[in-house]
Amino acid sequence: MWQQNYDPLGNTYLSALMGALPVLVFLLALTVLRLKGLTAALLAVAVSIAVSWFGFGMPLGEITGAALLGIANGIFPISFIVLMAVWLYKLAIRSGKFEVIRGSIATISDDQRIQVLLIAFCFGGFLEGAAGFGVPIAICAALLVELGFRPLKAAMLCLIANGAAGAYGAIGIPVLVGAEQGGVPLEEMSWKLVPLLQICAALLPAALVMLLDGWRGVRETWPVLMVVGLVFSGVQTAVLLLLGPELVDIVGPLAGMAALAGFMQFWQPKRIYREAEAPPVSAQRWSLKEVLLAWSPFYLLTATILVWSLPAFKGLFAAGGALAGTVLHLPIGLLHQRVQELPPLVAEAHTLPAVWNVGWLGAAGTAILIAALLTALLSPKLGLRSAGQELAQAGREMWKPLATVALVMAVAYITNYSGASSTIGLALAETGGVFPVLSPVIGWMGVFITGSVVNSNTLFAHLQAVTAEQIGVAPALLVAANTAGGVMAKLVSPQSIAIAAATVKLVGQESAILRSTLAACLGLWGYVCVVTWVLSLVA
Repeated sequence: MWQQNYDPLGNTYLSALMGALPVLVFLLALTVLRLKGLTAALLAVAVSIAVSWFGFGMPLGEITGAALLGIANGIFPISFIVLMAVWLYKLAIRSGKFEVIRGSIATISDDQRIQVLLIAFCFGGFLEGAAGFGVPIAICAALLVELGFRPLKAAMLCLIANGAAGAYGAIGIPVLVGAEQGGVPLEEMSWKLVPLLQICAALLPAALVMLLDGWRGVRETWPVLMVVGLVFSGVQTAVLLLLGPELVDIVGPLAGMAALAGFMQFWQPKRIYREAEAPPVSAQRWSLKEVLLAWSPFYLLTATILVWSLPAFKGLFAAGGALAGTVLHLPIGLLHQRVQELPPLVAEAHTLPAVWNVGWLGAAGTAILIAALLTALLSPKLGLRSAGQELAQAGREMWKPLATVALVMAVAYITNYSGASSTIGLALAETGGVFPVLSPVIGWMGVFITGSVVNSNTLFAHLQAVTAEQIGVAPALLVAANTAGGVMAKLVSPQSIAIAAATVKLVGQESAILRSTLAACLGLWGYVCVVTWVLSLVA
């Protein structure tokens, strides 16, 4: 049994700096050295092994086990979900449906500023609520490229748009986990999330248009920006406070799409904005039946994802459920119950499980797989043979970014099991009265390392709540700040960047995507930090 050591250097801040080295190296490799994502991930793995072995004293066997568990989780469920999403997109292309989809979007508006609100902001928010795990980035970035957006810009816009929905992804799981792990009332945490996130959600449409077309674009489209932002965020807020987090990203984005489509029937910008590379708008118009059939892959995707997200369906695969036997629980022998987590991170010392859970039937990727198969069977231009060809092509195109995701997950698991991520959190917690400003930093680091707001809340919600009690701040506020800070990290997390690069065929240019998104990420992150500090003074 190996026990985690949260201060191996005898100085809290030096130990935290050492623990952060893998993340810092990865960031520098992408931004300063401009290395390819796969190369940067390999370098980060090497640094994380060295830091955990020599710095934190973690045995090499346990380090190997953590790396294997991270790679395994990178393959399933994450890479499985992304591969299936890209496959579905390729089937929609091969079936010839995208010409009709492009035309149907043009009937709402030829203006690409409006199109990015419809696809990246509203439809992406819906997919985040229904599935999460990179699905909205994979699907929406591909759609924008087909509509004529430059690949780099399409990736950037989809990543930033995800900031409006990331907290409530996969039927609200991040918020539910945060409240549970932090031991705070869900209703109180929900109220704290409103000033931290919902104002950002209302303003994000304007930010997206400004990134696309500058202040001129904002001035020319401000009526629709107000309508979409206020409806999207307002409905999100009402659902969050009245019903809970589960349906926030389902009802809010759907209301935003409906409001956008309705408003555009009566108003259009005087100047139509289109990217220089955008194909000319087709004068052809399609019947309602043709449009409905063209969008069928995404109706099927929505239907299957919603079924897979229902609590009753999930219950089938839970312990004691009718299909629980289909879920494989595979302990990692080198790591399972061989690492002990200690106070003050947890109330009592306990050993950490290390189990790879493989539930193929209940996985979100399987829902997308079924949607893809139905698309192939129901499309006259497709069949199982051509569908298989598209799947093989997707695998050939995406193996590098998916390998990058798996390696980044290895870094995350090594960092977590060695105690390095906890060391960072504990060091920040020692700042006392300044801690509310830094509270979102912990959430940001958690998501940047693990790629998941759920994982960040699992790691740090309890720490946030305990620290809040010690400094006299409402625990629900800091758990909400951990969540909100984590949402902003999703804009630049290595997993998100790798998925975006794979989707828009910019593998090897992950550093360019990161640089294009970083300023917006830091701005939103700074807002969350300041608001958390202000609320800590008045709450």
